[in-house]
Amino acid sequence: MSHYKLGLQFAKEQDQNDELASYRNRFHIPKDQHGNDLIYMTGNSLGLQPKQTKAYINQELEDWANLGVEGHTEAKHPWMPYHEFLTDNMAKIVGAKPIEVVVMNTLTANLHLMMVSFYKPTTKRYKILIEADAFPSDKYAVESQLRHHGFDDKEGLILWKARQGEELVRYEDLEAIMEKHGDEIALVMIGGVNYYTGQYFDLKRITKLGNKHGCMVGFDCAHGAGNVELNLHDSGADFAVWCTYKYLNSGPGSLAGAFVHERHAHDKTLNRFTGWWSHNKNTRFNMRHEFDVIPGAEGWQLSNPPILSLAAIRASLDIFAEVGMKKLTEKSKKLTGYFEYLINELNHKDIKIITPSTPNERGCQLSIQVKNTDKSLHRKLTEAGIISDWREPDVIRCAPVPLYNSFEDVYTMVERLKTVLNA
Repeated sequence: MSHYKLGLQFAKEQDQNDELASYRNRFHIPKDQHGNDLIYMTGNSLGLQPKQTKAYINQELEDWANLGVEGHTEAKHPWMPYHEFLTDNMAKIVGAKPIEVVVMNTLTANLHLMMVSFYKPTTKRYKILIEADAFPSDKYAVESQLRHHGFDDKEGLILWKARQGEELVRYEDLEAIMEKHGDEIALVMIGGVNYYTGQYFDLKRITKLGNKHGCMVGFDCAHGAGNVELNLHDSGADFAVWCTYKYLNSGPGSLAGAFVHERHAHDKTLNRFTGWWSHNKNTRFNMRHEFDVIPGAEGWQLSNPPILSLAAIRASLDIFAEVGMKKLTEKSKKLTGYFEYLINELNHKDIKIITPSTPNERGCQLSIQVKNTDKSLHRKLTEAGIISDWREPDVIRCAPVPLYNSFEDVYTMVERLKTVLNA
């Protein structure tokens, strides 16, 4: 693209003109043994820690120390309704209404809870469609659901594959699968952004196609939430799930999110697994009532949530609320576009970007395929102060995250990659 230029000066100018540049100072940037900032390109695996996270968690530790059980109602941020403090900001991030979103459990647990409600197999319509290179956890989860319902987990799984010699899947191939097998498919369950290629799918298009054939539709947005504008409500999907420790910077293994479209919000006939946190808040502690489900996504909760994890998520979501997804994605497109430009300018015979080149079909991640190499290349990059992510057989995944990565980070990453390749 013509508006990008080579050289460090251009990167520095972009950083000077970046209205979000100061947010980098709100995060802890990992350092090498000499105290220099590492070039951190793995926000797609684990987001960096906001500096305010410690204070948010300490507040809850203080309240627990000083109040004990009374903290449920008397803490500065009372624990009983604590998950509700996150709902509005999380809904904005994923493009949903507050009634459609809840922060709870972990990603695959939420996926199973959603499939209890939205995978409704019959003897004729029982198959599940996923993308062939879905994240392994998704594949294991849907296979186990097939087995749980008494079906063969290979025969019942339909894979949306890339064509021979290609990395990205095509919508016309999905349409052909649906024409052929649509009346056998109970659930279409796709990763909103593919973890390996970084391909961002058209959620609305996939949902419309699934609905046309009478299928339920859900998405795993682990690589989408906080990265792209998901617009989950407008997509029309029945459900979605995501984790918060990647682009949402909540800390390793932190809680996940779930979306249930508002058209299901008041449907008490939906089959679901329940616990006391999905029961009417007004009578929850009146222990002898019959179950009375809360409307909306909250009605899928099971247990009282871990407050320390919620505090860490709230610390990050408060930053997102300041910036907004619109500004974040605008910077993201510039940053990743610049990254793509520099990689292409290397003009290296063994390097190919397998992520879509159209900005609207990807988030910030670029998956860089390096032919004729092995993991030793990744090791050398790490030794050169680049924290990236290796995926077998030959792909380095790099995600310049707009909240804390700079144009200079991207410039330095490519310069060091060049040095390693030439060596």
